[in-house]
Amino acid sequence: MDIVQDTMLRFVRHYSRKPAAEWRPLFFRILINRIRDHQRRTAVRGRVMSWFRHPDGIDPVDSAPAPRVSDPAIAAEGLDAMQSLETAIETLPLRQREAFVLRCLEGMDVAETAASMGCSQGSVKTHYSRALAALRGRLGEHWDE
Repeated sequence: MDIVQDTMLRFVRHYSRKPAAEWRPLFFRILINRIRDHQRRTAVRGRVMSWFRHPDGIDPVDSAPAPRVSDPAIAAEGLDAMQSLETAIETLPLRQREAFVLRCLEGMDVAETAASMGCSQGSVKTHYSRALAALRGRLGEHWDE
């Protein structure tokens, strides 16, 4: 959420005078760049902080309570499907992953996605098509047409 907020502030400061039709792709281009910067910083920080691990080996994220769902079968099925999707998305090449997330999860059209990714519309179509084919192959039973 901090990255999104920072992206919004940067967008308003630098691009608020642009035509409204250009806002969405510009915003996502800034967001993608901020996420990449954060991932780079986290990787470096992780290497440095590995020298300062907790002596008991306790990970606060792993010890946090999980959200409750009333039906355990539904919870297990949803968790399994979500883990499968996350794993499958992580295996995609970066450009395919970007195209899939922007087109499918963010609902952008081809032109907006191309502007956000900084490539041609044809390139977006190619990356998105390849991402879908790869995900269909990896998700098998979870894939819903």
